[in-house]
Amino acid sequence: MPSAVKPRFLDRNTPPHIVTLILMAGLAALAMNIFLPSLPGMTEYFGTDYRLMQLSVALYLGVNAVLQIMIGPISDKMGRRPVILGGLAVFLVATVGCALATNVTMFLFFRMMQATIVAAMVLSRAIVRDMVPQNEAASMIGYVTMGMAVVPMIGPAIGGVLDQQFGWQANFWLLLVLGIAVFWMSWADLGETAQRSGFTLSQQFREYPVLFRSPRFWGYAMAAALSSGAFFAYLGGAPYVGDQVFGMTPAKVGLYFGAPAVGYFLGNFISGRFSVRIGVDRMVYWGTLINAVGIALNLGLFYAGMGTANSFFGLMTLMGLGNGMTIPNATAGALSVRPHLAGTASGLAGALMIGGGAALSALAGWLLTPDSGATPLLWLMLISAFLAIVAILVVIVRTRQVIAR
Repeated sequence: MPSAVKPRFLDRNTPPHIVTLILMAGLAALAMNIFLPSLPGMTEYFGTDYRLMQLSVALYLGVNAVLQIMIGPISDKMGRRPVILGGLAVFLVATVGCALATNVTMFLFFRMMQATIVAAMVLSRAIVRDMVPQNEAASMIGYVTMGMAVVPMIGPAIGGVLDQQFGWQANFWLLLVLGIAVFWMSWADLGETAQRSGFTLSQQFREYPVLFRSPRFWGYAMAAALSSGAFFAYLGGAPYVGDQVFGMTPAKVGLYFGAPAVGYFLGNFISGRFSVRIGVDRMVYWGTLINAVGIALNLGLFYAGMGTANSFFGLMTLMGLGNGMTIPNATAGALSVRPHLAGTASGLAGALMIGGGAALSALAGWLLTPDSGATPLLWLMLISAFLAIVAILVVIVRTRQVIAR
């Protein structure tokens, strides 16, 4: 049931303040992308191949996905607070390891450990669903993710500048300082919102089939996973396109790289403002359409011989806009299919999103070569975006069938 207790800032006897949720999710977003402009330089530093260095994205996302499957049921059983604080503590240790890594194997090991920050991202959404009903949850998740959209907008730009001035390690020292600040704030403000499950942990995991049997859960979860899949493919391929296809510096790649976040910010604002009025399903449908149209236009320009760095990165704002409308609403829908399993649903939906993202990110890195240009990446993104439209149409049809009974 939604919580009736009003949040009081820095009072852990009440539910957490929205500022804390924004900063938790924002740190998780920053950890994912701040160092991406440094990937070509890190490849040279470690004396390795770009495809191996790019695994710092794919492996991170893969571990992230596995952890989400575990985090949801554990948080439904043990509560949100201890899982979040534990994830943040491991993240801090791993961040030091990344900064001090002397070879690519050591770096990738600690980079995978950093994935524990996913607890902050996944459970910030579950906390919202603990506190308010479905349509209000979509609106509040929209505002939370609108705030965190600022982070990926400026994160790569900051990372590119830090790289040029102090070296790639500076990105991870910044993450350490910010991580300590978020850990302290979470410790002080993060009140428990979950009603503890009466199931044992093994029984909690056995609740997954309840979600597996729900067409609506799958439709919402796959709409979010496939729509965001286009973005994850972009994460894996855009730094290479900027460096190898357009010959951009790390700082310039970082500046241009944040283009989708501009659209994502606007899309989340639209979700926060209109989800209650328009409804979750229609918001997801229009979001997936906008995502696909933006990518299709981008691809069309390259085939017309008119593709440039400005068009490639600029049109990614439409992808961001579509995802900003799709993800908060699809997430709220997935978490509302079985409200008593909100943490489990958040973990499973997040795992589908991030696991698919890991695969698409790795595939993007594999497809791109100095001679390929940007078109293989754009085709991969377009296919993922189109399948997201199919997923939400399944939900809409299923909902109409239920109402007609």
